[in-house]
Amino acid sequence: MDKVDRLVEGWVRDGLLPGAVLDITVLNRLRFQKSYGSFSDGTKEHPIRLNTMFDIASLTKVTATLPAILVLVAKEKLSLDSSVQTYLPAFRHPQVTLRHLLLHVSGLPPDMPYLPRKEARPNLIEDILAQELLFQPGKEKLYSDIGMILLGIIAERVSGEPLDRFVKQHIFDPLEMRHTVFNPGAELQERIAATELVNGAYIIGEVHDEKSFHLGGVTGSAGLFATADDLARYAAWWLQPEQWDIVPPSLMREATAAPVRGRGLGWEVKHDSADVPSCGESWPTGSFGHTGFTGTSLWVAPEQGISVVFLTNAVHLGRNNKIRELRPILHEAVLSSYHS
Repeated sequence: MDKVDRLVEGWVRDGLLPGAVLDITVLNRLRFQKSYGSFSDGTKEHPIRLNTMFDIASLTKVTATLPAILVLVAKEKLSLDSSVQTYLPAFRHPQVTLRHLLLHVSGLPPDMPYLPRKEARPNLIEDILAQELLFQPGKEKLYSDIGMILLGIIAERVSGEPLDRFVKQHIFDPLEMRHTVFNPGAELQERIAATELVNGAYIIGEVHDEKSFHLGGVTGSAGLFATADDLARYAAWWLQPEQWDIVPPSLMREATAAPVRGRGLGWEVKHDSADVPSCGESWPTGSFGHTGFTGTSLWVAPEQGISVVFLTNAVHLGRNNKIRELRPILHEAVLSSYHS
């Protein structure tokens, strides 16, 4: 993986990224793990280490919310083709199903109006439930944080437990993901990569996403902090689901089997050459992954048994960073190294 290593080292050296942790696994045969660079807490620089925890932002959607829903489907506590209203009577659109939310084809808007961290938002859930649909469910694809927030609330209502406790018990503990948490405690602050400079201070150990912040840091759309090693464990479960008794493998395969406009259940899925995902053009059809706004990503090529976890805190450099351009370059380099 020398070529990949040199790429990331160059990006950090050239100031395109503050730092990163890269974790590449190939069929349990090859493991490449390395940390790069550093970040500032406002007074001094801290090196990024292999055990550095990152705010993984929207990777929460596939690392917490999706598996929580699949566990509840497997327990026959809910059905993907039921109306959202079945579980959230205050939701106003009876034609929208859980499957629509997971596929990002519900018609819900992508986001709420910008919510500064300083302002209290006591009615945010009510505001979310009151959103109008932008199109008829199933007619178009529009990636929506709002839909995933609703799925997180549904998981809590149906299980009778907070989302963070439910996923710890049913997903993270069985997979030995010991460093994946919502709202990390004070004892973990030293290990957490700072994200953005906001109001004169770097955000460290608090969720970067404003909606999740206003909702207490535990939501279906964002809020998880994790290490690269833990996400590699998570990817290993998706590569070999029959090795754990968590969710029936057939149900997990269904999540990536029939993508709609490049989206499976939760995951982004490579299946149409017209729609190039963040892993780049050359990754094989059927590869699946997800990204997070802070600078994080996870991609899996199931046929080849490859997983790539690339955690950065790119927003440390501000929101106008280069992570979207760099991700495909990195993933193409990983694949060409594998083939050579």
